[in-house]
Amino acid sequence: MVSTRGKRLEGLSEKIFLDRYAWKNADTNETKAGDVVLVLTKDDPKFPAKEVGEVVAREGGKVTVRLQNGDLVESGIEKLTLTIEKTPEEMWDRLAGAMASVESTEEKRKEWQAKFRYILDDWKLVPGGRIAAGAGASEELTLFNCYVIPSPKDSRGGIMQTLSEMTEIMARGGGVGMNLSSLRPHRSIVAGVNGSSSGAVSWGGLFSYTTGLIEQGGSRRGALMLMINDWHPDVLDFITVKQTMGQVTNANLSVCVSNAFMKAVKEDLEWELVFPDTKEEGYDELWTGDLAEWRRLGKKVNHYKTVRARDVWHTIIESAWKSAEPGVVFMEYYNQMSNSWYFNPIISTNPCGEQGLPGWGVCNLSAVNLSKFYDEEKHDVAWEELAKITRWSVRFLDNVIDKTPYHFEENERNQKLERRIGLGTMGLAELMIKLGVRYGSPESLEFLDKLYGFMARESYMASTEIAAEKGSFLAFDAEKYVQSGFMKHMIAEFPEIGEAVAKNGIRNVTVITQAPTGSTGTMVGTSTGIEPYFAFEYFRQSRLGFDKQYVPIAQAWKDAHPGEELPDYFVTSMTLSAEDHIRVQAAIQRWVDSSISKTANAPSDFTVEDTKRLYELAFELGCKGVTIYRDGSRDVQVLSTKKDEEAEEKSAEKTEEKEAEALPAAASDASYAEARVMPAVPSITSDQVLDKQYKRRPQVLRGATYKVNTPFGMAYITINDLNGTPGEIFLNVGKAGSDVFAMAEALGRVCSLFLRYGDHGNKVNLLIKHLKGIGGSGAIGFGVNRVESIADAVAKSLEIHMESGNEQAASYETAAVAQDSGYTVEASASAAGHDKVEITSRDLCPSCGSATLINIEGCKQCSNCGYSKCN
Repeated sequence: MVSTRGKRLEGLSEKIFLDRYAWKNADTNETKAGDVVLVLTKDDPKFPAKEVGEVVAREGGKVTVRLQNGDLVESGIEKLTLTIEKTPEEMWDRLAGAMASVESTEEKRKEWQAKFRYILDDWKLVPGGRIAAGAGASEELTLFNCYVIPSPKDSRGGIMQTLSEMTEIMARGGGVGMNLSSLRPHRSIVAGVNGSSSGAVSWGGLFSYTTGLIEQGGSRRGALMLMINDWHPDVLDFITVKQTMGQVTNANLSVCVSNAFMKAVKEDLEWELVFPDTKEEGYDELWTGDLAEWRRLGKKVNHYKTVRARDVWHTIIESAWKSAEPGVVFMEYYNQMSNSWYFNPIISTNPCGEQGLPGWGVCNLSAVNLSKFYDEEKHDVAWEELAKITRWSVRFLDNVIDKTPYHFEENERNQKLERRIGLGTMGLAELMIKLGVRYGSPESLEFLDKLYGFMARESYMASTEIAAEKGSFLAFDAEKYVQSGFMKHMIAEFPEIGEAVAKNGIRNVTVITQAPTGSTGTMVGTSTGIEPYFAFEYFRQSRLGFDKQYVPIAQAWKDAHPGEELPDYFVTSMTLSAEDHIRVQAAIQRWVDSSISKTANAPSDFTVEDTKRLYELAFELGCKGVTIYRDGSRDVQVLSTKKDEEAEEKSAEKTEEKEAEALPAAASDASYAEARVMPAVPSITSDQVLDKQYKRRPQVLRGATYKVNTPFGMAYITINDLNGTPGEIFLNVGKAGSDVFAMAEALGRVCSLFLRYGDHGNKVNLLIKHLKGIGGSGAIGFGVNRVESIADAVAKSLEIHMESGNEQAASYETAAVAQDSGYTVEASASAAGHDKVEITSRDLCPSCGSATLINIEGCKQCSNCGYSKCN
């Protein structure tokens, strides 16, 4: 056992470290008094909770643990997580030794162990999560976070093979990206079975569904990216698939856009949707999803449909505006810039979008913590120290390639062919605040160009030096390598890099990636990735309730300037304009040979036209992709065509009939439950239930829709009247497919059933009484405008509805707007007492269950427990 030494982390940082990255002791029977452990304090299958504590006593299989807040908890040893490592220093020792172990001589192993230990110390380099958890702790754990697998072969066997590969990777903790463009479009003839294909999007639903099963199965969460090319006949269905609930719920979506398509959009040209002729000789063996290669082989391509390019583009933009998806990857431009253009084309990105990869490519990630490189004396970046850490970090990541176990021969063959690494950064926003540079300002763009240009130069020079010692990656071709768009830019700015590549070769095909660092950044206590801080104020739960706290750099400034407001260079994601986000992304992308995981946050009143300009600005500025998150976009109700509405109405009638038929059994169950405390009630026949107990819904009901801000985002609560009193409630909260959406829908159905079943008592007041004041992990607003939960929002909306009818309810500061047969009431609870831009749309965290999951870094992260979907 490794002895405990060094300083322990505190609070959430320690919890993340012990839970996710510290070396574990699987034998909890070795637990003894004095051990620091994680104890399961809430044994919930969906939202288990663990807390850090110290074992104060043990008797047999039972222990008493003192939590950090002072509480004592009794637990069995089987509910403990016992770690071998208690402090970061112990982890750094392990990682330095593991990464140095692949050096060729004992002398070099000692030299690089010391150097790696230096760069890890004090979190100057923060390894990627898989590296931190696995290196030196297990010979079975992969050190790669994410994978791209080849596009599925266009056959049932090929699809099942891809499904198997995806499942195996996810079961080992890896995220997966894939491009569906190899699959024939919807209704295409499948000659072998005399039938037609269900289409690429339908098979995407299968991959998405399987991802959800893996997540529910207790493994590390599944993460999936699905992509499709702009020429594919199913592209429009792909763009809008998430507007139909339940089809694709466990995948991120992006459209791969070509330069030709963007030209067609700009010039308002027609666009051809095409697919290879599946009857061509060699189709099964030769077709991989690469249309340009298929055409180079002289193979036939079938025309499916001609569309207006701007119509397709508008559909992408409108869908992104509504629901933050799909993202866009400018894939042709990506490949033009890619250093592997001549032997390994990029076909997809990993789930968070920062790493474009070929088939069987992997993510090999770590981040330099820029917050550690502020020279206070000079009020400048500590440039010399940054250069040293950057160069040594390149070797650290290159050694990962030789240290990691490979579970798939294809991954090993590909990674050793190209030796792709991805050195990124975290703590950028903290460094800029220390320097007094306002994130997103013109001054900041100049600073970012200098900073990331400097790091790119040092990284590439380091890779050439390793190549001189150990050799270049296997597919290196000196003449072709320097012809990539990125290398032309690098050599134009830094001629010495071109000279070094020509002389020494280069060890790694690509070197730099800006990945999300949600969990590791929170553990370290700095700003994540290249993003600004999401907020400087946050609430942490304690025994006394929720305490308002500030991030450390903001707290330090306030302590030094009591009573003063934070300066304007303390900028947050939501106070920046979306254009500022994109300009920062573009400034950094100039020096990133892979890509960037970044979210352009936009205010709720951002229009479709604004979104269009933003996407086009990203293309013009040289971004490789773009993802926008419009605040509240999860709450926009998708409009249906009249035909869809008619079909929905018929479906609703059938549902009501089924509900009514099920009621006698429900009534019988209720009678049985009550029989223990009340006399038995007469049995109810089916006919009586249908005729008297359950009020059928007429063809037309009129009512109102109330827009109320809740802790889970904006809720649209529709209350329809039946015979003058509320008889039906519909709830729309969150994005289709989210837990919040599902629970809100369930609450609306149960409320409607209650209101329309039976005649006893004042049911509306009874519903208000039982729903009002129900609280969760947070609240929105103050005083009479305070909304505790979705249930509380329903109760308040019912009160407004009953008190005011078609009048405004002044006590809730509502604004009524006439709309067709009803009206919309917008509650302004969230505005009371606030003069700052706030995030209004959150989802349930799958780890802690709090309504604290936010979109940042092109990923979903929890501000309460540190959970991150991406690392």
